[in-house]
Amino acid sequence: MSHQAEFSKMAEDVKKVKTRPSDQELLDLYGLYKQSIVGDVNIDKPGMMDVKGKAKWEAWNSHNGTSKDDAMSAYITLAKEIISKYGM
Repeated sequence: MSHQAEFSKMAEDVKKVKTRPSDQELLDLYGLYKQSIVGDVNIDKPGMMDVKGKAKWEAWNSHNGTSKDDAMSAYITLAKEIISKYGM
């Protein structure tokens, strides 16, 4: 299975876990996913009234400078850990 195919499969599978992952785990997945697909943050940081948007932006920005391929690998690893932790 290609790296891209495994990434796509994990992105789908991690949505099917039995129990909702913690907010931090979800933010980590989000940041790695955005870095894998888009690359470095290309939008302005949301204002302080948008708490959720700001948290997601910060999760994505924490991977600034990480290559798309490295982010994809980290996403796959984290998704596998979450699936194994919470079950499908």
